[in-house]
Amino acid sequence: MATAPSPPLARLLDQTADAVAAVRSGRSLTEVLARCPVELKPGTQALSFHVLRWWGGAQAVRALMAPKAPPANVDALLCSAIALLWPGSEPPYAEHTLVDQAVGAARQRTPAAANFVNAVLRRFVRERDALVAAVQPQPIAAFNHPLWWIERIKQDWPQHWQALLGAANKHPPMVLRVNARRGTAAAYVQRLAAQGRGAQAIGEQAVLLDKPLPVTELPGFAEGEVSVQDLSAQRAGPLLLGAGADRLSPPGRPKGEYLRAQPEGVPVTARARVLDACAAPGGKTAQLLELADVDLLALDSDPLRLTRVQETLNRLQLKAHLQVADAREPARWWDGRPFDAILLDAPCTASGIVRRHPDVRWLRRPDDVVALSRIQAELLDALWPLLAPGGRLLYATCSVFRLEGQQQIDAFLQRHAADKPWLDPASPGHLPGLPDNAPRPGFASETSGDGFFYALIHKP
Repeated sequence: MATAPSPPLARLLDQTADAVAAVRSGRSLTEVLARCPVELKPGTQALSFHVLRWWGGAQAVRALMAPKAPPANVDALLCSAIALLWPGSEPPYAEHTLVDQAVGAARQRTPAAANFVNAVLRRFVRERDALVAAVQPQPIAAFNHPLWWIERIKQDWPQHWQALLGAANKHPPMVLRVNARRGTAAAYVQRLAAQGRGAQAIGEQAVLLDKPLPVTELPGFAEGEVSVQDLSAQRAGPLLLGAGADRLSPPGRPKGEYLRAQPEGVPVTARARVLDACAAPGGKTAQLLELADVDLLALDSDPLRLTRVQETLNRLQLKAHLQVADAREPARWWDGRPFDAILLDAPCTASGIVRRHPDVRWLRRPDDVVALSRIQAELLDALWPLLAPGGRLLYATCSVFRLEGQQQIDAFLQRHAADKPWLDPASPGHLPGLPDNAPRPGFASETSGDGFFYALIHKP
């Protein structure tokens, strides 16, 4: 069967400029791409990701070459083309092709601006090294993050801030989680090898692909044998269920006995009750159910996002109770029965996953960190009373900001000191997402997960 021809680059650049302009106006790139024509979506996503990783430098250079900003739609196209021509960024097209196609896109968008776009881009190609050097003293150009973000990372990670900002601009690896009920990482790697695909088993359930693949090309994906999930995110299930922080496989015990150690000879008469308090999009929900037979309630305040959780569970042939609710308001949804374990994957700035979502850095504002940390505290305070004595609560955020991590947990432990909660030493704490961040046994030292924070808290 003949494959469809690739869309013209000029058309992709036009779509990319619109996507970047939407991010500038405060819209999520995920939302914008969802409305992109099907045949243009893959190319637009790839170009938009590239542009947003180098957006700070591109804006600075455009301002240097053309201090009077052109109309917003022209500026979005011009800065996108500069970012795609940025040295060291592995430009996806030859420079003459990119300039020609960008001018063609400008002619379609705003004919009167075509000559201006042509002149600016050709000058950038001629004087690229000098222009890039001229803007490097500007932090936003040097690190391609907003200044407030750079300052917060520098404050939180004084020894590693430059490495963290650099890592956020790299392409993330594609990591899979093999369904623990259906197989192992080693066996799945063999299946991929039979198809000529390179991959590495990491632990018992994680598989690191040599090259990203569409999920439609993953053997067994539609049948629920495998899911896409970052290494750091895969720590949640074993931590909460008690399998330990350094393993991704369930222990050699019957399903359902992770949370309550039963005396010898005493049967398990009831499944452990588990709450996933902010469940969407459902990756961690599914992992919990793959690892143990538990009675799981998955909450989310967004009914559309909760639909995604159900779709994930359907594909994996797993079952849970799903409910639309704000976890901060237990009186509206809780039946009064305590939970043996609670997963609070709290809303956060997503500052640890910007390599996967490069628009996040340009969408967030300084006040968001404080506002989200307030919501996190409210969730912790609301859920703690719902935990049974001897139970455990796992607090998680995909953030590298300390206000959303260790500082949040320190404040929680102080507020509830009378209850004598204690922090499990197995808690990973901050995972900044750098390759040298103390890899687990069996994990490749050159492999890093996304930036995360985990704190496992026990109730006496």
